[in-house]
Amino acid sequence: MNKLLAFLLLLCCCHLTAATKPDLLLADVYNSNIDVQQYWVSEKLDGVRAFWDGEQLISRGGNVIAAPAWFVAGFPKQKLDGELWLGRNKFADTLSIVSKQQPVDSEWQHIRYYLFELPDAAGTFTERISEMQRLSQQYSSPYLLVVPQFRIHDTATLRAKLGELERAGAEGLMLHQQNALYKTGRSRDLLKLKTYQDTEAEVIGYRPGKGKYRGMAGALIVKTPEGKTFAIGSGLTDAMRQTPPPIGTVVTYRYNGLTKHGLPRFARFLRVQQVY
Repeated sequence: MNKLLAFLLLLCCCHLTAATKPDLLLADVYNSNIDVQQYWVSEKLDGVRAFWDGEQLISRGGNVIAAPAWFVAGFPKQKLDGELWLGRNKFADTLSIVSKQQPVDSEWQHIRYYLFELPDAAGTFTERISEMQRLSQQYSSPYLLVVPQFRIHDTATLRAKLGELERAGAEGLMLHQQNALYKTGRSRDLLKLKTYQDTEAEVIGYRPGKGKYRGMAGALIVKTPEGKTFAIGSGLTDAMRQTPPPIGTVVTYRYNGLTKHGLPRFARFLRVQQVY
């Protein structure tokens, strides 16, 4: 069964365990009016963000992630912020694994928790990198790793690095201001950079398929938070056309700028939004 389809079915039949929704640092969008030498750069991992409160993993949406006890046994008792990651282009598989209320050990053995921030920790981000590396070495859990951070000296090199990683399957880059103290909410201290733009819209209907897609969904009709409606057909798998996301589902799509009418150009479905 298609993994994304399996996850959609899972949402309909399981009950998630709620926790207090974590207050996290959120990234803003990169622009070229910055001095890249003042930032640490890392690959943007396309996984499931998870907050470790010292005892359990909690999703960005505020649900307890039912990780096996052996997976978190070597984690420190302090707060951590990171990404549960299976590998590039495996978001749907990762989400399917970590959203199960009865974890499957054989699946979790392939997951790693990549640490990229220490909530409420003192010091600059540069100092927090050193502390994250120290924690990783001290606890030496094979499942607790630190997202590699590196330096870029100019915008041209940054763009070249972005292209190199995207060709290898990466989602993009993250830039973190080296002297930033820890804070929560949307911040220019943390920037995301991708070749394309992406955002969310709500499914409000379907366009019937034609030809080989007759009897299936040819496209999703979606509405943006600003009230704009349009169709997304590109990027849908055959399985999703057969069983499209239910009305009201929020999906993420990529696009390349806007038309004069404010509609996204070349919209392409990426995934069901990480509501977990």
